[in-house]
Amino acid sequence: MIRVGVGFDAHRFDASRPLVLGGVTIPDHAGLSGHSDADVLSHAVADALLGAARLGDLGEHFPDDARWKDASSIEILEVVARMVEEDGWSVASVDATVITEEPALAPYRDEMRMNLAKALGVHSGELSVKATTTDGMGFTGRGEGIASLVVAALFRPDPEPPK
Repeated sequence: MIRVGVGFDAHRFDASRPLVLGGVTIPDHAGLSGHSDADVLSHAVADALLGAARLGDLGEHFPDDARWKDASSIEILEVVARMVEEDGWSVASVDATVITEEPALAPYRDEMRMNLAKALGVHSGELSVKATTTDGMGFTGRGEGIASLVVAALFRPDPEPPK
């Protein structure tokens, strides 16, 4: 059996915070505003996995309370990966796109992919991390923030057919 989920996240820039994407701290750029470390890439991956497994969403499992204040989104993703595995699912594929005019992410993509793979307990070949711009359109184009869109596929052996 295969299930597919879609995750999306977006956060505004916040110059008082470090920029963290896919568990990588990007130097010399404003961070993102949020309750945790505001890692839009990790958040979108987690939401895609939760959706595919039909386990709810990030807000349901990780509310804006003291427990998750400034939490590492990679650690949140590790919790989600355990939830998905405990429900009998395995990650087949994750395809992630980060949407931002800046900073350029090419130098960090491999490290992001490795961090995500480690958090999910899968080979890095099961993940794709891409970056794109909106050619100046919308809130990402105006440099107000960053967004991420992710598609994840989960699999598990088909249940036994009814007798």
